[in-house]
Parts: sequence; C-alpha cells; structure tokens
Amino acid sequence: MENIIFTAFDIFNFGLVVFFWWFTLKHYKTLPKRIPVHFDFDGKADNFGNKAFSFLTPILGTAFYFMFVYTLRHPETANFPVEITDQNKDAQFLIMEVFIRWLFVLIMFIFMNSQDYMFRYSFDENVKPRVPLSTAILSVIGSLIVVFIFVAIFK
Repeated sequence: MENIIFTAFDIFNFGLVVFFWWFTLKHYKTLPKRIPVHFDFDGKADNFGNKAFSFLTPILGTAFYFMFVYTLRHPETANFPVEITDQNKDAQFLIMEVFIRWLFVLIMFIFMNSQDYMFRYSFDENVKPRVPLSTAILSVIGSLIVVFIFVAIFK
C-alpha cells in the first residue's frame, strides 16, 4: 500500500513539473517584453527584466524535482536531524520519503503562485497574488515543525 501511495505522489509531482512548463510556455508569447522579476514586501514590482526570465522558476522547479528524486532513491545521502540506527532506520526513512514528496508539492505551489502573479502583474499592477507569500512560507515552516515532531517521536 505504501508503494502505491508513493507512486501516486511521484506521478502527481511529475505532473506538477509538466503543468508548470505548459503554463509557462502557454503564456510566454502573450507576455510583454519587460516583466516583473522581483517584488518587494508590499507586492509591488521593484525589478524588471526580459520575458525570458519567466523560464527561471520552471528550470528551478525541474532541478528541485531531480534533486528530490535523487534523495528519495539514495536516502542515506540525506541529512537527518537524528542519528540513524538499525532500530530507527525504517521509520526515519519513511518520514523523510513522505516529507520530501510533500515539500516538493509546497515548493512547486509557491513557484507556480509566483509565476502566475508575475504574469498577471505584467498586465495589471493592481492584481494581488492568489496566495499571499506569507501563507506559503508559513505552510513550509508548519510542515517542518510537524516533521521534526515525528522525527523526535520515532528516534
């Protein structure tokens, strides 16, 4: 059952990468020559660049995908917050496998939300991000807290 869930998670994560590339390529032609590439804390663009910068986040997302796939295939290379022993090895590797997959989903949603905001802001400076960055960051921090609790329980 565990393998079925992980396989479904992996297919979903790969689908996020494909969707992200499709979304970027679909909107690329309609973008103006200069697009916002950085935003301040108030959500206003404070740096602009060529529309080719729109490929930066999909490239980063793809790099994260391959980095996470490598980590999942070689869990011994990951940095664990507790010492790995024969007694806790299975539990710690399971926690890491679930967390890595979940973290990738969060990262991709943050990247896609930023990309969507960047594209919409290119045409209208009054738009707001669909999900505030603070919410996205808090979801990552909350996930880290949960994983550290599980790691400590199954030490």
